[in-house]
Amino acid sequence: MTDLRALPAPAASNRSPLRWLDNQPYLLLSLTSLFWAGNIVLARHVGSHVPPITLTTIRWFGVFLILLPFAWPHLKQDRSKLRAHLPLMLLLSAVGFAFNNAISYWAMQYTEALNALLIQSAGPLFVALWSLILFGVRLTPAQLAGIAISLAGVLIIILRGDFSALASIAFNRGDIMFAASLVSFGLYSALIPRRPRIHQLSLISFTTCCGALMLLPAALWEFSAGAALTFDLLTVSTLAYVLIFPSTLAYLFFNRGVALIGPNRAAPFFHLVPVFGSAMAILLLGEKLALFHLIGYALVLAGVVIASRQRSARR
Repeated sequence: MTDLRALPAPAASNRSPLRWLDNQPYLLLSLTSLFWAGNIVLARHVGSHVPPITLTTIRWFGVFLILLPFAWPHLKQDRSKLRAHLPLMLLLSAVGFAFNNAISYWAMQYTEALNALLIQSAGPLFVALWSLILFGVRLTPAQLAGIAISLAGVLIIILRGDFSALASIAFNRGDIMFAASLVSFGLYSALIPRRPRIHQLSLISFTTCCGALMLLPAALWEFSAGAALTFDLLTVSTLAYVLIFPSTLAYLFFNRGVALIGPNRAAPFFHLVPVFGSAMAILLLGEKLALFHLIGYALVLAGVVIASRQRSARR
């Protein structure tokens, strides 16, 4: 099984922090949701400032260059497996890195963060649907109940305890685009357990490089159309956050978490994204903590615990 030990760390014992973290799927998936929550908020903030396809292309080329010094020995060792599974690896690159991220950043130019977080809550259902269609893996009753409970918590948080507010939410083309990105990432999540048995760094570096190359023609078209990247403090700060947290660390953590507990048990952690998003609003934007926050947090956490501790069943 692949792990995080190839990252630079003190050599040492079986009790090193990285070895411990490598076997904590719930913590890894929770951190992934935290980083992705920040990414949604940031994408909405810089949506009109940073061209979406250019941002995604730089994001994945940057991750590839960051990881390459550590991944190179593993890429050489795994090259025969990569060639043997090239169609699958290219599909993972397309749905998990190229299309998924470019379309989500693009969508944030046309929709609100509230709508994106609401649509994000459907993520576990797309993972379950792809797992069922492709591999006959179905949700257990406990997993379905856990997803439903956590979804109710998400709606309470986003709608501030007022379900009648659903009637006033208007969906637009940005919402459809964001939903398409979730469908794409659901496919990636379902396929990840079927990847070749290669090192984690080989997987991430190969797929990020391929994803960036797939996006390069579109980024050049975007530039020729006049959507140029302006290198100011906002752009540099955005790139720094995007490269480190929702890209390099989040994908390493997500892939490892799925490898440990499977896609259907990992999917409910998507519901932590709006939880962390609302917590950021409380801590950073001065929003007051209300009773509906506490009720929503409790339901989401209860649902995640119920769903993630039950194994999937085959059809």
